[in-house]
Amino acid sequence: MTTSTTTESSAAAPLLDVQALVVAVRRRRRFWCAAGLLGLLVGAAMAVLLPAPPTAVTKVLVAHQEDQPNDPGTLIRTDVALLQTTRIADQALKSLHSSEKPEDFMRDYSGIGLTNNLLQITVTGDSDAQAEARAKALADAFVTDHVKRIRAAADAEAKALLDQRDRLQGELTKVNKAIGDASAQSGPTASADLESLFARRAELTSRITDFGQRAAEARIGTPQLIAGTQIVDAPSAVRGSLPKAAATNGVIGLVLGLVLGLAIAAVGSVVADRPVLRREIAWNLGASVIAELPRRKGRPGRRRRVRVARERLTTSLARTARGSAEPVSLLELGCARGTTEIALDLARALAADGPVVVVDGLPGPQLAKRRPKQGDPTVVSGERAAALPHQDRRVGVGSVAPGTAWTDLQYLGTRTVLVVRAGHGSSAWLHTVARQLADQRIAVIGVVLIDPDPRDRTDGTLWDGLSTALRGQDERAARQSGPARRAERQPIWAARVPDSDQEAR
Repeated sequence: MTTSTTTESSAAAPLLDVQALVVAVRRRRRFWCAAGLLGLLVGAAMAVLLPAPPTAVTKVLVAHQEDQPNDPGTLIRTDVALLQTTRIADQALKSLHSSEKPEDFMRDYSGIGLTNNLLQITVTGDSDAQAEARAKALADAFVTDHVKRIRAAADAEAKALLDQRDRLQGELTKVNKAIGDASAQSGPTASADLESLFARRAELTSRITDFGQRAAEARIGTPQLIAGTQIVDAPSAVRGSLPKAAATNGVIGLVLGLVLGLAIAAVGSVVADRPVLRREIAWNLGASVIAELPRRKGRPGRRRRVRVARERLTTSLARTARGSAEPVSLLELGCARGTTEIALDLARALAADGPVVVVDGLPGPQLAKRRPKQGDPTVVSGERAAALPHQDRRVGVGSVAPGTAWTDLQYLGTRTVLVVRAGHGSSAWLHTVARQLADQRIAVIGVVLIDPDPRDRTDGTLWDGLSTALRGQDERAARQSGPARRAERQPIWAARVPDSDQEAR
């Protein structure tokens, strides 16, 4: 039943758990908040260390022959593109008597169409006076070029019309000559031919007059366009505000820093694959979460809730230890200090029933070499545990962090409570812990979750009847048959069950 359930859970597991991703990113808020703050400071510093160069702005009214009320701005965009050409830049540089290359000058100015006929030109320079002079020269060069193009277009159109008129005039001359020749002739067809020639002459005369009028109109409209294209706002220096620039750059840096920090936090969370939700930790370890404790006590109101939760956990663990014929141990993963505090609280609670000794199996001087306080239980290292009297109750404290000597854990206790910090171990390592404990025949009573997400509403209970039954049978057999029976029992494999949709409220 467990195998089929595990297969169904693996098949139904999403490729990316959005809830777990959001929780993991939220837990790394210090990182992305620091990234946003760094972006804010860098943006503000850039405004101070790299101030904007002196800038001048001018506006030019541009008249187009093809202006239409419904124009979407195509003509003014064409003017902006023409402004960014080497021809305009070269003309402006010549008027300034500058030896600068047009390609280099084009990087120092830009244009934008404010309306269909209003062009704004922004130019930078080494000083305000130079920027204004460059803006004036650039605007004059653009107006001159625009007027030249208008006149060239009008002259080309008028010339085409006049050429067409002259061609028709030559054809009219031939028709007049043919009429003169036909008038001297007589005959039945002479009158018909003469009438056709008169009609052709009238048509040519009308077309010649029309082409002449159109050529005149083409030249008449040109002065209006030329007069309409002019500088309407003289070049003026832009007065920059350092506080405003620093605030603008700071906001931009803040946004970019937050976006970059959130992206890095999200990618890092997915790559690291460190479970933070109760259901994920319970599923990977194959044991239910029996209690949650914050990593820090925090505010006074929160300290009381933490104290109550610790007392409730100590009472539950003490009840379990009293009812167990086997020694109980606490194994930490990423929270050695919190585990030692829980172990000392448990030993103090069990001291009322008789002598209690805490066996320190932690790597390093975590517990055995600490300075004892009045009322603290006896703490011995793992090497001295063999010399303890058998009638003394033991509470083992060890670690399941990478580098653990797995074969030494069973001497701390054959029944254990895992104290795990959320987001510390990867899914692969949690699977390794569950497998190694099962190989050492160490039954996992439950998991104490340290530093959980306060908004986590997932269910950390494994609803696996088979696993519970095996552990219950194993405990009863240990009470009836003693050490010999315990040595023969089979390892209890960590069960995997599908995530429950129920929430622990």
